[in-house]
Amino acid sequence: MIIDTHAHIDFDEYADKFEQMLVCAKENNVENIIIPAVEPTTFERVLKTAEKSQMLYCAMGVHPSEAKTYNDEVEQTIIEYCKSKKVVAIGECGLDYYWDKSFNDIQKEVFVRQIRIANELHKTLIVHDREAHLDTLTLLKENASKELSVVMHCFSGSYEFGMECINQGYYLAFGGVSTFKNAKKAHEVIERMPLEYLLLETDSPYLTPEPFRGKENQPAYLKYVVEKIASLRNISPNEVEEITTNNAKRAFNLV
Repeated sequence: MIIDTHAHIDFDEYADKFEQMLVCAKENNVENIIIPAVEPTTFERVLKTAEKSQMLYCAMGVHPSEAKTYNDEVEQTIIEYCKSKKVVAIGECGLDYYWDKSFNDIQKEVFVRQIRIANELHKTLIVHDREAHLDTLTLLKENASKELSVVMHCFSGSYEFGMECINQGYYLAFGGVSTFKNAKKAHEVIERMPLEYLLLETDSPYLTPEPFRGKENQPAYLKYVVEKIASLRNISPNEVEEITTNNAKRAFNLV
């Protein structure tokens, strides 16, 4: 069995085919799926989606692109939603310098506030880091407690940066990008990193793996990521499944 640690299956794209998508996921060995929130207006939808099946969990947080929507009321709402057993993490949150660098300081402040919530509530932290590696790691080192479980979602850094994260005890999550022929950095990290810090994700509906690249993603396609990782590490897909599932259960305190 495998665990998709990051899939936006609450999105409208899946509304008319939700049950079919879950059936397909189960048929392809997916045991659990974690649905991360991205903005306050989706919090309720994310939780209600997670409540539709025993195989689903979720996370509450504000994506860096939506950092300007964050305020005290939003923070209290996150804390309230975290009372549900379905909420296993804070996120996705972090820093994204790719699209708009005009409010980096706001992103940093909002990221730190969510790190502190994760510390206080003992929830796993799902980190979005796009072209902001140094600032992301610096803020984590300065604010995350040593006991905090941290997941570097859609890891895009070098092997050296990956090892810096692992030395802090953070998990690295990989998805469809790892199946791309030109994803040399991802391949190097996967080939060389300690497997006990490796997680799987799809980031559905984005980043669809080969052979469906360019089409809508879904948790069932996680098997292609498993196969690629098995090939890169020269181990069996069953070993990848077992290792990453144990890692995910540990990272998110799943029972």
